[in-house]
Amino acid sequence: MSNEIERLSADAARRENWKRWGPYLSERQWATVREDYSATGDSWGYLPHDHARSRAYRWGEDGLLGITDRECRLCFALALWNGQDPILKERLFGLTGPEGNHGEDVKELYYYLDATPTTSYLKALYKYPQAAFPYARLVDENRRRSKLEPEFELLDTGIFAENRYFDVTAEYAKQAPDDIFIRLTLTNRGPDPATLHVLPQLWFRNTWSWGKTFEADSAEQPRLFQAAVQSPIEARHPTLGRYYLTAGPGPDGQLPEALFTENETNVERIYGIQAVSAHYSKDAFHRYIIDRELGAVAPFREGTKAAFPYVLNLAAGAAVQLRLRLCAEGSPAELSAQSEQVFAARIAEADAFYAARISPKAGGDERRVARQAYAGLLWSKQFYHYVVESWLEGDPAPPKPPDSRRGGRNHEWRHLFARDVFSMPDKWEYPWFAAWDLAFHMLPMARLDPAFAKEQLLLLLREWYLHPNGQVPAYEFNFNDVNPPVHAWAAWRVYKISAERGQRDLDFLERVFQKLLLNFTWWVNRKDAQGRNLFTGGFLGLDNIGVFDRSGPAPLGGELEQADSTAWMAFYCGVMLSMALKLAQTRPPYEDIASKFFEHFVAIIDAVNSVGGGGLWDEEDGFYYDRLRWASGQRALKTRSIVGVIPLFAVEILREADIRKLPGFYKRLRWFLANKPKLVAHLSIRQCSDSHYRHVALLSIPPLDHLKRVLRYVLDENEFLSPYGVRAVSRYHRDHPFEFQADGQTLTVRYLPGESDSGLFGGNSNWRGPIWMPVNYLLIEALQRYHLFYGDTLKVECPTGSGRWMNLLEVSRELARRLSSIFLKDSQGRRPVHGQADFYARDPAWQNLILFYEYFHGDTGRGLGASHQTGWTALVARLLEERA
Repeated sequence: MSNEIERLSADAARRENWKRWGPYLSERQWATVREDYSATGDSWGYLPHDHARSRAYRWGEDGLLGITDRECRLCFALALWNGQDPILKERLFGLTGPEGNHGEDVKELYYYLDATPTTSYLKALYKYPQAAFPYARLVDENRRRSKLEPEFELLDTGIFAENRYFDVTAEYAKQAPDDIFIRLTLTNRGPDPATLHVLPQLWFRNTWSWGKTFEADSAEQPRLFQAAVQSPIEARHPTLGRYYLTAGPGPDGQLPEALFTENETNVERIYGIQAVSAHYSKDAFHRYIIDRELGAVAPFREGTKAAFPYVLNLAAGAAVQLRLRLCAEGSPAELSAQSEQVFAARIAEADAFYAARISPKAGGDERRVARQAYAGLLWSKQFYHYVVESWLEGDPAPPKPPDSRRGGRNHEWRHLFARDVFSMPDKWEYPWFAAWDLAFHMLPMARLDPAFAKEQLLLLLREWYLHPNGQVPAYEFNFNDVNPPVHAWAAWRVYKISAERGQRDLDFLERVFQKLLLNFTWWVNRKDAQGRNLFTGGFLGLDNIGVFDRSGPAPLGGELEQADSTAWMAFYCGVMLSMALKLAQTRPPYEDIASKFFEHFVAIIDAVNSVGGGGLWDEEDGFYYDRLRWASGQRALKTRSIVGVIPLFAVEILREADIRKLPGFYKRLRWFLANKPKLVAHLSIRQCSDSHYRHVALLSIPPLDHLKRVLRYVLDENEFLSPYGVRAVSRYHRDHPFEFQADGQTLTVRYLPGESDSGLFGGNSNWRGPIWMPVNYLLIEALQRYHLFYGDTLKVECPTGSGRWMNLLEVSRELARRLSSIFLKDSQGRRPVHGQADFYARDPAWQNLILFYEYFHGDTGRGLGASHQTGWTALVARLLEERA
């Protein structure tokens, strides 16, 4: 076993706490829902970026390239000043939802370069301009632009011209679970000398100002001390214990003199309240360094926030390194010669760890993309704290929130008590868990850390998250929203991925299965109101894909039957069936529940294809559509979108040799085959080429003819098939928009390959044309399962009209190739993900830096939306490995 594997094993067995420290610090705590105590629910406006440096946060912390312990008690991060900015750079800047012409958007350039699962090694890079940061220009220009124009990005300002910027690289290497070496590399990329102020900061999250016992944990308030000038900073916390931050000398050989303040709100600046006595606030270092306010910092060496300030005068092209060490009581507090050896050892161990996970058959650029995808996935872990009842009622100490909050956002989730580390979609744009995002994160995570992947999937099903009625919380803005039910699929895939590594964990499978039964029942009771096995679901994470808001009342007083919601439920059924059959092999009572899911699966297949004559299938077009029914009629909503492709995802295979081992299930199955001929018509049974299995049965929504007809659209480059994957809406709708007349309005869906042209149903997300990794990945997996059944007996033209015929395994590989090419260099050294940005193609300091966006332009592959969505976009690592 590698050293990293040994550390993972020791942590899982609770012998050593290797995961106590990690990159769990948020990149945006300001303007989140949990920090919003307004009367109107205006989270963007209540605590804006301008207040962030001066207001103590209630529920978490944020910082630049930082780390914290798993309960976010003690935090370490960087602050920077280039001598020009009006603000000390302590956190990442971006536009709020109302400010951006396509919604919220981080306006910084930073990259996750490396990480190991125990965070024994971490590396990240931030590019800091030498000119004054263009805060106002970014806000004004994006506000000026319409929805029809692209976002105005930091690179567009020209601020990086002539390479006038600093590369700020932060690395962390653990010598022991509570002994962390820190190496900061500061490089002047510009043509002239430049000065950079660097302030490594250590502070305690403010848990003492709110009057809540579960926050304070103890009557003792945490404190930072320094026994003497230039000695280590000592951190004392009632539950975390003692830690020491030691700073090494600067390039001049001198040790920095620490600054101290309190992590408290600057009430004078924020509320206009005159402080009755000297008040050392959270923004003291900003005032001290930039405003030259010498009295802003504490005159004594004590507080709850501290920094070691360095002033670096860097020649053109020069680089310097600063070294620090954060270690617990009982560890040596001094920096030692071991620092470089520890970094060298941890980097070598990280290389060995990934060499065992990324195939050597992959090319050098493919390995680089996969490793940075994994790094982003691991860096995107975040401490998330939100106690809904306390948030609704308010804390004892501060003023009470308005009464309107008690019936407002998330008021039905008073049981929810979040104080955990989660895998986040994006720590700036989405610094909160999202249920269906997290499910996709866990597939690549299972390759790195199977124990953490299983813990995360179980976590959202625990009683302090799962609603008593069985609903899984969606995400912070509205826990009541409905995400696609992909949790079971993720648990089943994680079980199998880890089983391949000799960790077959039936206990995990049973635990997650039992909780999923509650959630499945919620879906059946709440989303199939008519009991016809045709489901609604509304939003389903697909933002503006519908012609109207599917989460609101349907037009014409009608009822919407959703092709995607119904297909997701068939998909859910099929996965639960497979899980139950696996459990039944050693736990016989599960045979009964397997029979239930088999019959329910077949009933949904029948409904999709047959209810009302044709179900949700349109025979004329050869496609699945949502259907709107009202008192006097019905109409298929003929938008060719991923909604009509999702029915392909619901496909499972039953092997006779397997089910014969389960006498109860087999007996019930035989009765079903004999007595339900109408439903049995939806099953495909064929002789298996492997004599061990004899016969196999295919359970899928589309029969063979429907499958072929839908795939003709999917693989048509004038419809869904892009050079970079499958689009969310067919390109056909570019010239032939779908229109629907209802309630005196003409509602339209047209193909939009890039950003959304309206704020409808979502700010910066667009499902009307771009390429989305999660649904592409599920389609690839489904095609592989169809191939297991049909083999070479089923070949389709790919692309449609090309004359090239492929079996479905070959089609899946072709889709994987197209998706992967988004991130790989082409013959000109360009990566489609970066669009036309020349820096990434021609500059050695940029060429190997990769961003993993939320979604991608349907024609060019350019990255769109959140720029660090190395949650579900990290699935590209699995595609690259499978290709290799």
